[in-house]
Amino acid sequence: MKILKISILISIATLVFWACASSPKKNKITKQEEPVVIANDSLEYEIIIIDPGFNYFLNAIAQPEGFYSQQYLENRNRVWVISWNFRAQSINQFDANIYQNVIDYEPSINYGYEVNYKLFNYFLFAQRKYNMTLGGGFRTNRIN
Repeated sequence: MKILKISILISIATLVFWACASSPKKNKITKQEEPVVIANDSLEYEIIIIDPGFNYFLNAIAQPEGFYSQQYLENRNRVWVISWNFRAQSINQFDANIYQNVIDYEPSINYGYEVNYKLFNYFLFAQRKYNMTLGGGFRTNRIN
């Protein structure tokens, strides 16, 4: 009987130790994603994007710089900025967590290729991530 009690105590102690040792750590350190800065220093123009996943999208999914012409990017951005700004100003109709800011984009200003490229890709990313369309006949696939 004494051996059975010791055996049961050892089994319980082992089970408790095993259960505690195999539980996942809750204090995992996650790498903070750096914001993407879209800027044209000569025009004193800057957009800072702090949307988790955009860095990955820009580096791994988006077409490389040079794939689209600047004129193509500008045309897409004009349409999407109008749609975005309408939604940002219609806080009762659209999610204010997504459309937090109006984008000041003047079609008559040459922002340069990099600004247009990153803004265009942010619009692609946002449409995929938030399962929305900004119009202009361009469909995107949702990010899982």
